[in-house]
Amino acid sequence: MTSPKIDANQLELFAQELVAALKPSPTPAPTPAARPVAPAPLFKAPPVPTRVLPIPPVGPNDPPLRKIQLGSHTVHYVLRRSARRSHGFMVCDDGLFVTSPNRAPLDDIERAIRAKQRWILTKLFERGERRAQRAERPPLEWVDGAQLPYLGADITLRLEPATRSRCVYDADTRTLHLGVTPGLATWQVRERVKLWFQDEAKRIFGERLDLYAPRVGVTYNAFAISSAGTRWGSCTVAGNIRLNWKLVHYPLALLDYVVVHELAHLREMNHSPAFWAVVGEVFPDYDGAKAALKKRSVEMPVLFPDE
Repeated sequence: MTSPKIDANQLELFAQELVAALKPSPTPAPTPAARPVAPAPLFKAPPVPTRVLPIPPVGPNDPPLRKIQLGSHTVHYVLRRSARRSHGFMVCDDGLFVTSPNRAPLDDIERAIRAKQRWILTKLFERGERRAQRAERPPLEWVDGAQLPYLGADITLRLEPATRSRCVYDADTRTLHLGVTPGLATWQVRERVKLWFQDEAKRIFGERLDLYAPRVGVTYNAFAISSAGTRWGSCTVAGNIRLNWKLVHYPLALLDYVVVHELAHLREMNHSPAFWAVVGEVFPDYDGAKAALKKRSVEMPVLFPDE
């Protein structure tokens, strides 16, 4: 048996393959070291809300605001003078309002503010956050089918072609029919509905005041509606009561609480324990009503941005 012959060309090919096999493989170029990556957090912390103190608006004919340093916070406030014998403080969405006796020196006023600074700052922060939350909510679109809050529930707005612009409410279907005349602008639709709400507020306030005044044991002189920012009511020693018409958006029970609250001032013109005892005689769950009114005011849709 003869072995197969291997020619010179085959030997040269084998030699090349052998050399290639024995040649060490080139060392790869070092790669740049990667920067260490921090592990992703399991839970993302919520953003810290910006705490803003409201500053009262100043009209062209108004005196300049006063300011006082309370801890690390600069508080701007409106100072009013009156014949009262003590200092009074009111915090609303527009900021801090201080009413002091006519002859009280500024040092006494500032001491009185500092004595109440914890309450004042707490209320100012609450109001500031409430304003921020309201500003984030989009305003209502005044279109056919819009949902409007009325006595704690929604009613439907129906825009219907008409020769005369007027509102008619159907309680059975909970529908507010608004006649839209040719060329009626959106702002006019909004204002017409606002007038209807204000008329409803007058009617309902009159009924509830007449219902609760005998239960509180008082007689009021007169009442009117107001458009205050978030001050729901006020009462004077002369028996004149003002109620915020926007209460008509809220459940009747919350409206009744404000009515009883103002009527109770005709027996106790303060917010002492004796005053709250009077309120509790007629409206025992006044704490729950206060909390619900505060919560609902934040959730309420923006109907009238200028109010």
